[in-house]
Amino acid sequence: MATPRHEIALIVGAGPGLSASLARLFAREGMRVAVAARHTGKLATLSAQTGAQTFACDTVDADQVARLFEEVEGRIGAPDVVVYNASGRLRGPLIELVPAEVAGALAVSAFGGFLVAQQAVRRMLPKGFGAILFTGASASVKGYAQSAPFAMGKFALRGLAQSMARELAPQGIHVAHFVIDGAIRNPGRTEAPDKPDSMLDPDAIAQSYFQVLRQPRSAWTWEIELRPWVERF
Repeated sequence: MATPRHEIALIVGAGPGLSASLARLFAREGMRVAVAARHTGKLATLSAQTGAQTFACDTVDADQVARLFEEVEGRIGAPDVVVYNASGRLRGPLIELVPAEVAGALAVSAFGGFLVAQQAVRRMLPKGFGAILFTGASASVKGYAQSAPFAMGKFALRGLAQSMARELAPQGIHVAHFVIDGAIRNPGRTEAPDKPDSMLDPDAIAQSYFQVLRQPRSAWTWEIELRPWVERF
């Protein structure tokens, strides 16, 4: 049986790095693309490059997430690929962290992923087809000092992805989690001259996401780790 082709992609938590690489690749492959962020001004160039539709959404607000999917569906159709790329970063000594700020970081990293996934699944289940891809980090599997909120959020997102994969794969929905074990290049951040190849190329990461979309469902993966070849682990 031939693997169905995905046609409409929604990237949530979009910005100029990995999300932009994904949008460009999906567009080149003939997919209709929607990108969402709290502030859409930063997406204007990407939209012009790719033809991607832009949408404003705060992922921790259930009503905004529901409205996002309704608007995407109305303008380009129900997405059959959804990428959750939002993260809440907060660093500092444990005893100095502000509880409300920690709650906010957890909401972006994990609860927002749940809200987005829930809306996506509601649209994919009747078709028995779709893919939901979560962007994780080194912190998904190992907590670093003074980075407890990020680790808590990413651990939770990984747990969500694993639970969803076990529930939904038999129903035709491919759920995958990507452990990005290293810093990603973006227009404002590149390697130091004395550390060549020490960061991940976002275009290369995007290729791995796309390869997962093309996997025959007789051999799906739920998780992939990606790191620079010079990274120790």
